[in-house]
Amino acid sequence: MSAAALLDIMIVVSMVALLIGSVLSMLRLALGPTTGDRILALDTMVINALGLVVVLGIYQGVQVYFEVALLIAMLGFVSTVALARFLLRGDIIE
Repeated sequence: MSAAALLDIMIVVSMVALLIGSVLSMLRLALGPTTGDRILALDTMVINALGLVVVLGIYQGVQVYFEVALLIAMLGFVSTVALARFLLRGDIIE
C-alpha cells in the first residue's frame, strides 16, 4: 500500500470521525440539560467544523481552506466568550 493511498484512507476515516462528533454534539445541543452544556456543544461543533475544513484542505491541496479555518477558529472563540459573558452578567459589553 502506497503512502498516498494510506493518506486517502486516513482522510476519509478522520472525516467520518469528525462528522460523528458533530452529530453527537448536535444531540447534546438539542438535549443538554443546562445552558452551559449547550454552549460547550456549540463550541465542539465549531471545532469539528474547523477540523473538517482543515482535512478537506489537506485532501484537495488548496490553501484557501486553511485561511477559512483560521476565520472559523476566531469566530468560534469570540462567540463562545460572548455567550459565556452573557450568561454570567446578562450583557456582553459593559
